[in-house]
Amino acid sequence: AAALLVFAPVGAARAADAEAGKKAFAKCAVCHSMEAGVTRGGPSLFGVIGRKAGTLAGYNYSSAMKAYDVTWTPETLNTYLEAPMQLVKGTKMTFPGVKDATERANIIAYLETLK
Repeated sequence: AAALLVFAPVGAARAADAEAGKKAFAKCAVCHSMEAGVTRGGPSLFGVIGRKAGTLAGYNYSSAMKAYDVTWTPETLNTYLEAPMQLVKGTKMTFPGVKDATERANIIAYLETLK
């Protein structure tokens, strides 16, 4: 059964579907691992919720990401994933973003399961 979490990406409550998020995460998995300690082109996203941006040991972050002073929460991830290169100018993440709010919520719900 799909895990359902309540998440409000734009002020309106939505039911986020972690199982759908796992499928949508395939586009992220090109660069990001779901396993602790495994980096690819980007850092592992295992345990990303609650982690300060730009701080995972063993990954060489851009200066811009190191200076991005946020802790990853569903809300901060929602904002970032919509347009990463616009939000953090100079990030190494060359991904245009996930424009669909429901898809972002589902990906974030999946990321919340990676602990």
